[in-house]
Amino acid sequence: MRVLLVEDDANLRFGVAAALRAAGLAVDEAVDLPQADEALFVTAYDCAVFDRMLPSGDAAAYVEELRRGGRAVPVLFLTARDTVADRVEGFARGGDDYLVKPFAVPELVARVRSLCRRAPAVSPPVLRVGDVEIDTARRQVRRAGVLLTFTRREFAVLEVLATRADQAVGRAELIESCWDEMAEPQSNVLEVLISQLRRKLGGPPLVHTVRGVGYRLADESAR
Repeated sequence: MRVLLVEDDANLRFGVAAALRAAGLAVDEAVDLPQADEALFVTAYDCAVFDRMLPSGDAAAYVEELRRGGRAVPVLFLTARDTVADRVEGFARGGDDYLVKPFAVPELVARVRSLCRRAPAVSPPVLRVGDVEIDTARRQVRRAGVLLTFTRREFAVLEVLATRADQAVGRAELIESCWDEMAEPQSNVLEVLISQLRRKLGGPPLVHTVRGVGYRLADESAR
């Protein structure tokens, strides 16, 4: 699940982003509305968290414009404005949740995860490649009926490869889909994870290297 965090307070942004990443979410950060607008234009997010009052303007007015343009990304407002009228206005202008500062970080993480689950599903609930079955709703993987254990990141990469089964998926696309902007694309983080995936999936091998491109998930034994 991918989250956009829009907060101009550097310390608060760092703490919230760290907590969300620790919970297994990919987080992109923005400090103002122009940066948020650019991020939302190029990336599909499962949830966006906005500080209500930013130096560049009232985030509620911006979200209201998003809604008028048909954008349905779930939005949580963070704000020091705690009156009932403020909360009602936030919901009326397109917010899906409203959390008053100071707040407990675990509560914020729980609310963000709840909003992420509201985002429309874009893949079938169960993906099958050869004798591997990937249940995207339960986040479970079985091979030949045997339940396998994967980390959140491993599951994310496997899910992307499975949705594009038999097709080459580029290295950059995998990193963009499964890591946030803090990942370094030139590092070997993906190669290490692919090696772990292959070990856990066992044989015959399903994850194949496509030289100069990336990786492909395919059951070549059936050919």
